[in-house]
Amino acid sequence: MIPFLDIKAQYQSIKGEIDSAVLGVLASGQYVLGEEVLRFEQEFADYCNVKHAIAVNTGTSALHLALLAAGIGPGDEVITVPFTFVATVSAICYTGARPVFVDVEPVTLTMDPAEIEAKITPRTKAIIPVHLYGQMADMSAIKAIADHYRIPVIEDACQAHGAQYKGRRAGSIGVSGCFSFYPGKNLGACGEGGLVVTNSDEQAKTMRMLRDWGQEQRYHHLLKGFNYRMDAIQGAILRVKLRHLEAWTEARRDHARRYSSLLGGSPHLKIPVEVVDRRHVYHVYAVRSRDRDGLQRALSAEGVSSGLHYPIPVHLQKAHADLGYQAGDFPVSEAAAREVLSLPIYPEMPSRHVDQVAAALEYAYVS
Repeated sequence: MIPFLDIKAQYQSIKGEIDSAVLGVLASGQYVLGEEVLRFEQEFADYCNVKHAIAVNTGTSALHLALLAAGIGPGDEVITVPFTFVATVSAICYTGARPVFVDVEPVTLTMDPAEIEAKITPRTKAIIPVHLYGQMADMSAIKAIADHYRIPVIEDACQAHGAQYKGRRAGSIGVSGCFSFYPGKNLGACGEGGLVVTNSDEQAKTMRMLRDWGQEQRYHHLLKGFNYRMDAIQGAILRVKLRHLEAWTEARRDHARRYSSLLGGSPHLKIPVEVVDRRHVYHVYAVRSRDRDGLQRALSAEGVSSGLHYPIPVHLQKAHADLGYQAGDFPVSEAAAREVLSLPIYPEMPSRHVDQVAAALEYAYVS
């Protein structure tokens, strides 16, 4: 069986480093925030080439705090895409604002800048592009529109650790950028975790208070805040893993190049495209097929695991029916949801597995 992801393999490759880091935290007695989290924040901020990093408990919390720090609240509108994990939209709803969708580009499946301007109203207070599957959205075009209307851009970089756009890291272009460290991410914790990066001193200060019950100092609550703190064990683990992230990213990119070389000539599949001036970090390697479900069954029969990211766009989820959208409103997103199939890809994946997955795909179409 070829797994979609093997988290255990990653742990085994750096077991000594991880175990030592965790035991160090246990010995310290400092289990929430603390020195390890502070050091991770500093190191991740340096990695993204930004001034501040604010570590929190999940990527969803990161998005929520970034929105609040930008002043988003009830009655506001936030433009984003429906082809994303539901957390992007849930975070908007947590603030009391209304999500307003624009469709995605057919090649990258990221926010289509040509769709944005028609959705801007006096209530539009933020734009959230999603750097889907590990490739950044067209930030120059998005920022040009946002800057013209003086609307802040908050990057959902939860799948894009280390991705680049014209040499700039994901998260460093908007007013803030949000990351998830869910275990399956390119930089994954051994549990939950998230983080916001920003160059704004004021927003960083606000988010640091909001994540810790709105405290400026202990028992002095300036804001109505939340318990969104990162625990020290996750901070220590993420410090270890950050040192390996670039090597792991290059391994992912090598696997992606091999997949593309083997699958690029198939008349039955569309393969991912890495746009010029962008560095794709391949959190997901998603192909597209008109018979996606049949293809997934065929792969399973050959012992190949695969994933669906994402089979139902957010505007068609029952939980968000109150937004009033209908099937057909976002045709590119809806077509992608019917067609995308994510193939196994992770840094420790043996190269022979890439060849075997490609062979299984070929067999599925000739059998």
